[in-house]
Amino acid sequence: MSHVFPRHTKSELPVAAGGDGCYLIDAQGRRYLDCGDAAVSCLGHSNPVVIKAVQDQVAQIAFAHTGFMTSEPAEALADLLIEHAPGDLDRVYFVSGGSEATEAAIKLARQYFLEIGQTERRHVIARKQSYHGNTLGALSAGGNAWRRAQFAPMLIEMTHIAPCFEYAEKPEGESSYDYGQRVANELEAEILRLGPDTVMAFMAEPVVGATLGAVPAVEGYFKRIREICDQYGVLLILDEVMCGMGRTGHLFACDHDGIAPDILCIAKGLGAGYQPIGAMLCTGQIYDAIRDGSGFFQHGHTYVGHPVATAAALAVVQELTGRDLPARAGVMGEKLQSALEAAFGQHPNVGDIRGRGLFRGIELVADRDSKTPFDPALGVAGKIKKAALAEGLICYPMSGTRDGRQGDHILLAPPFIIEDAQIEELIDKLGKAISASLPQ
Repeated sequence: MSHVFPRHTKSELPVAAGGDGCYLIDAQGRRYLDCGDAAVSCLGHSNPVVIKAVQDQVAQIAFAHTGFMTSEPAEALADLLIEHAPGDLDRVYFVSGGSEATEAAIKLARQYFLEIGQTERRHVIARKQSYHGNTLGALSAGGNAWRRAQFAPMLIEMTHIAPCFEYAEKPEGESSYDYGQRVANELEAEILRLGPDTVMAFMAEPVVGATLGAVPAVEGYFKRIREICDQYGVLLILDEVMCGMGRTGHLFACDHDGIAPDILCIAKGLGAGYQPIGAMLCTGQIYDAIRDGSGFFQHGHTYVGHPVATAAALAVVQELTGRDLPARAGVMGEKLQSALEAAFGQHPNVGDIRGRGLFRGIELVADRDSKTPFDPALGVAGKIKKAALAEGLICYPMSGTRDGRQGDHILLAPPFIIEDAQIEELIDKLGKAISASLPQ
């Protein structure tokens, strides 16, 4: 009898006992192709360079509280991230995961405006069907109705505009570019509604992960968003917790869109699963406002800048940049997209196959022509997850794609080291899982 409090109390889970490249191995020796661990294992499960970095750091110093000391791996990791970061990002605040990163970003945005005397700026605008984490501030920014529902009375008041979701929400006859400009302009309308002097930040995922299933914005959308933020003095916070760190073909996902944020959040692929770590990056302008003002960011956690976690992440980022693995994710992502289209492109219940790099989504529908989603009572996503696991495939099916309740998608995020043969294995196992799960 287990005393672990699991995510789902009614499921019996295999016990993870080992890892080998793209595979997880359970206690019975069964191998699972890992293509859906929330976009964490970008390097696979047995990278010797990262393992050695963790072992060496533990032997040297495991912990030093950042209220008293910094550490060599934290300093080196911050330098490496800023070396490759877009725009004017200049400082890195380390945390233990994605929710902590987005929570810190929201708080930093508020304190920045206090430091520069714009004390009325308090509103955060985000997007419907976004996901920014499970702490109360991050959940408040998130726009997924199902995740918010039971905690709604406790959440901070934030407002949400439409996502840029071309497949489901662009009307016939409207060009992709015009659609993107129109939904981007919802940000300006919301800023004006709230009052330009009261809005402090807009938060968005460059490629929406868990709640929409690898949905990238159309070309030109984020450039317009950046223009609006600049016009009204609003900070742009980009959440790259899931889509960043090479996952979409660039080390930082926003590089595809040719823009840079004021604050950027990363996690998941930053530690590649070898240690729990996340980070919030901000511009020198924001940092200088704190330094030249109160001098103290009124926020913190015990494990901020943990030496072992930052040592692991340093090795991860060195692997990513030294081996040009984001570019490989782009190449293998195109191969995966082609394989998915060949296998499922004409499937009567596959409405859309989308994404960037090794971050791909398949949206499942009851009717392909009308794009009508399945009845939520059928539990399609949950059935696919269970059937895929039985086939030896870990993928990330989710329900609520359209509005938090209706819609089903499968998110695929394999390690960047995936080979052609493993893409074939993924397609075969996923096909069997879909066939076993859809209504006949």
